[in-house]
Amino acid sequence: MNRNDLRRVDLNLLIVFETLMHERSVTRAAEKLFLGQPAISAALARLRSLFDDPLFVRTGRSMEPTARAQEIFTLLSPALDSISTAISRASTFDPATSELVFRIGLTDEVEFALLPPLLRRLRAEAPGVVLVVRRANYLLMPSLLASGEISVGVSYTDDLPANAKRKVLRRPTPMLLRADSIPGPLSMEDYCSRPHAMVSFAGDLNGYIDDELALHGCRRKVVLAVPQFNGLGSLLAGTDIIATVPDYAATALAAMGGVRAEPLPFKTSQDFELSMAWRGAQDNDPAERWLRSRIQMFVGDPDSL
Repeated sequence: MNRNDLRRVDLNLLIVFETLMHERSVTRAAEKLFLGQPAISAALARLRSLFDDPLFVRTGRSMEPTARAQEIFTLLSPALDSISTAISRASTFDPATSELVFRIGLTDEVEFALLPPLLRRLRAEAPGVVLVVRRANYLLMPSLLASGEISVGVSYTDDLPANAKRKVLRRPTPMLLRADSIPGPLSMEDYCSRPHAMVSFAGDLNGYIDDELALHGCRRKVVLAVPQFNGLGSLLAGTDIIATVPDYAATALAAMGGVRAEPLPFKTSQDFELSMAWRGAQDNDPAERWLRSRIQMFVGDPDSL
């Protein structure tokens, strides 16, 4: 196919194809692209004619791509990224008048502790933009970025799509959170003997703190696991339960009252990095660059960079 032949190719068809490759479902692709299922089915029929291949074969409730579809996707995805980059470089962005929709992914504690000041800045500079926040963590971030469901995210993660970019924002330290009125810091013995609460997205009762305690020959007893940080302070209130949380979450929870934060009675060996990751195709997009600069300004910790 030469350049003149490209005139008969509808770019929208290629977007549908890429979405189907990610979603493996006509229904989910239609929801993702805000189109009806008949429109996606019609686009798929045109794609099959264009590439002279079935492209997808239904297996149970999923649509599995053919070998030809996998080959096309490998070549097409970076090409679409390049087109997106070329168009974004030619565009301009004025925060004061923009009505763009930004889709970002945040971990629970980042949303709770660091999103409020960021949101106030965005409202002041760009009152017309819309911010859609998706829950992200080290498990969800790669797929959310790869599928384009978010353009940028903040999480603890190293496993990212090949075309994604990453920047460290913080190197947080864990803090002890307690609601009792007993004066003075807790000793190591006190820490291990007290009941513990933890925030666990998957409902696990073990975390990195348990690995750290094992290095000291100690164990703790977790009596409560909750899926999110918001409300943790009120759960600890009136009890002897303690929790270990990132320093920025501890600061936000302590500021709400009812709990206080203090250093752990032992040193930890793990060095965590809270990172911002974004799609490489939008690296030079003026709007996305503005958003990332504001995320770094209000989520990043200059002292730890």
